[in-house]
Amino acid sequence: QVQLVESGGGLVQAGGSLRLSCAPSKSIFNIKAMGWYRQAPGKQRELVALITSDGSTNYADSVKGRFTISRDSAKNTVLLEMNSLVPEDTAVYFCNAVQGIFSTEYAYWGQGTQVTVSS
Repeated sequence: QVQLVESGGGLVQAGGSLRLSCAPSKSIFNIKAMGWYRQAPGKQRELVALITSDGSTNYADSVKGRFTISRDSAKNTVLLEMNSLVPEDTAVYFCNAVQGIFSTEYAYWGQGTQVTVSS
């Protein structure tokens, strides 16, 4: 079974930067999109950033201008560069990949990596 493996989380002061990376445990074909979601304590999981197979990106309003998502299609890896971090960015960040096979989509999730921003 394919797993997504995240790395790069940690503790950083407000104004600092972190880079998250995500790679599948084995190759996934026909990936339609990869992205990052986050879930803060007591809150629902929310989309942070998404990148599609054609390179289109989508960001949550709260991270626009501060976060950048990129993807290495050959390796099926996705990166999230996070700059100017604020305490409100504190959450568990989850990597997601959506695979399309004919008319069916399959979603894969990572275990999550903790990002903590201190004030």
